[in-house]
Amino acid sequence: MQDKQYKNDTNWRLKAIIGGSAGNLVEWYDWYAYSAFSLYFANSFFPDSNPTVQLINTAGIFAVGFLMRPIGGYIFGKLADTRGRKEAMTLSVLLMSFGSLLIAFLPGYHTIGIAAPILLLIARLLQGLSVGGEYGTSATYLSEVATKERRGFYSSFQYVTLIGGQLIALGLQLILQRIFLTDKQMHDWGWRIPFVIGAILSLVALYLRSNLHETEAFQNKDESVKKKGSISELLKHPKALTTVVGLTMGGTLAFYTYTTYMQKFLVNTVGLTKDQSTTLTFCSLLIFALLQPLFGMLSDKIGRRPLLIGFGILGTLCTVPLLTTLSTITTMAGAFGLLMAALLIVSGYTSINAVVKAELFPVEVRALGVGLPYSLTVAIFGGTAEYLALWSKNLGHESYYYWYVTVCIFISLVVYVRMRDTKHTSLIEDH
Repeated sequence: MQDKQYKNDTNWRLKAIIGGSAGNLVEWYDWYAYSAFSLYFANSFFPDSNPTVQLINTAGIFAVGFLMRPIGGYIFGKLADTRGRKEAMTLSVLLMSFGSLLIAFLPGYHTIGIAAPILLLIARLLQGLSVGGEYGTSATYLSEVATKERRGFYSSFQYVTLIGGQLIALGLQLILQRIFLTDKQMHDWGWRIPFVIGAILSLVALYLRSNLHETEAFQNKDESVKKKGSISELLKHPKALTTVVGLTMGGTLAFYTYTTYMQKFLVNTVGLTKDQSTTLTFCSLLIFALLQPLFGMLSDKIGRRPLLIGFGILGTLCTVPLLTTLSTITTMAGAFGLLMAALLIVSGYTSINAVVKAELFPVEVRALGVGLPYSLTVAIFGGTAEYLALWSKNLGHESYYYWYVTVCIFISLVVYVRMRDTKHTSLIEDH
């Protein structure tokens, strides 16, 4: 066990932030590689002449993968609260690596028939289990290793690396598209490359996480709490649980709309090429990632609640106008400006949502309290975002989806207005 003097050392704290964030980066790269490259492998697993139908099928498996996230949130959350944050984070990255390897070497529909999409589904379920456990444990770890005065800033790096994982997936896609492979090669076999790379990167993350130290909050927890990490103990905090669900609903739906789904929206609705869509998405996400620490630092100054309320108000008022205008835009510059405006609004949620959740629960159920209700909410709203958006488009009423996002953000706004500000909560002392 580290002594307290070492625990308070800045170098140790930075090493912990980097180690925890790097593993998070790899996990989310693996998770987003599926969405980024689904434009190319959809026809390998779902032979259909309609590209939108193929994307609906792959989006359906993307959504089903989210159903495993609550299970992962429970399993790894309980493990983190009983055995430690480090052990849970290490095991989750190993599971993600296995899922990526399975996708990388999976034969297509024309080779093994219906077994191809079934095995793709199994691989995605394993990845969903892994990423469901990753969020709660890494959010808890990053929040606990940070100083109280800079907790918003340090914990914002969870979304920096979460967005960074998507950036790496998109960056790799750009390199393959523009330099190494033709469009036919990308459709035939090039889409397998990112999943192989993801499995290899997981070994790096495994090394970094195996050398992390446990948090002081976990080591100093009250061992007399017999039901730590249990559902019965978690249910003693109903207000915190409902707050997590409410504050996540609108934020996660907006996040997946403007990140994961946006690449397909720019192709299917705006009319950009796949290459243009990837370029625009990459540039906007890069700036989005850089915004997170700035918003995190702002929350350390003025509190968490003002940022959340700002997102709620602007998201409620601007979602329909932004998406409606974006659907009719004719230039890449115009599309980029509108997308950045949307991501700037969403930053009020993404930059601090992890630390807010961690600040709501005591140490003995913190990882479970952060991971389980969040994963359930993301499975319902974030996991179905892409599918519902494509379904609405296929019906010929794409604007229905815009209003759906608006209503969910408004519900979250009500929660933000009613909740307390968690900025001054201690994560080490009694909650």
